[in-house]
Amino acid sequence: MKEYLERDRYNEKYNWLVLSKSPYLKQHETNPVNWLEWSPEAFQKAKREGKPVFLSIGYS
Repeated sequence: MKEYLERDRYNEKYNWLVLSKSPYLKQHETNPVNWLEWSPEAFQKAKREGKPVFLSIGYS
């Protein structure tokens, strides 16, 4: 994930969930939201960019 996070932009077709091992998260890899998995890198990126963290806990 680190290499993907270091890119200036995420891929236009996929968000960062494309790298996930979770079948649930992979369902959302083409969403037009720039999702990241829960990780220290995700929080470091938000802090570095001065952006809030929007947390989705899923749905049923």
